[in-house]
Amino acid sequence: MAVCFCCFKPGAVAQTKYSLDQHILIEMMESRNAGATKVFKDISNTTEMMSIAVPAAVVIAGLIDNNSSTLKKGLYLAESAAATTFVTFGMKYAFQRSRPYMVTPGLTKVSGGGGPSFPSGHTSLAFATATSLTLAFPKWYVAVPAYAWAASVGYSRMYLGVHYPSDVLAGAVIGAGSAWLMYKANKWLFKKKPGINDLRPAL
Repeated sequence: MAVCFCCFKPGAVAQTKYSLDQHILIEMMESRNAGATKVFKDISNTTEMMSIAVPAAVVIAGLIDNNSSTLKKGLYLAESAAATTFVTFGMKYAFQRSRPYMVTPGLTKVSGGGGPSFPSGHTSLAFATATSLTLAFPKWYVAVPAYAWAASVGYSRMYLGVHYPSDVLAGAVIGAGSAWLMYKANKWLFKKKPGINDLRPAL
């Protein structure tokens, strides 16, 4: 799916010289204001912190409570973040897609964003964190704020002018998919190793 997103080149929007990806970003740029820009910069900047803090907090809670199930959940969260980071950066340097502000006339960025554009690393990491957290703790009050935050991160990358919508969509698929695959891998591992099935209700 991610490969298809990269290869797909939408036709130009009527009466504009932009592709659909570019047209969306131009419209978002024209609607920017100082307050919203600050909010979305702050949201975007939480990505790496959250992807480290959430697994670390769960691991620490497991160590404090001497709870092996909670500890394994924390390790699973960390594994998901590591897996999506590996896949994302591999694809970035395989596809070498230029950032939108570099090739779209009139588009300006209002945040940092270096390296290849496809897929969005912030979005993939946010959705990996949200998905793995929801799978480890399958409660609505975990899933709703987790995915709301992840979606906000994805939107922020477009609003700030550093990623195409297709970059963000691919990042969401890669992040959620990486977390799901790690979930399945952990379930298979725990079935193969007697004596550590205390994690199976969570994974």
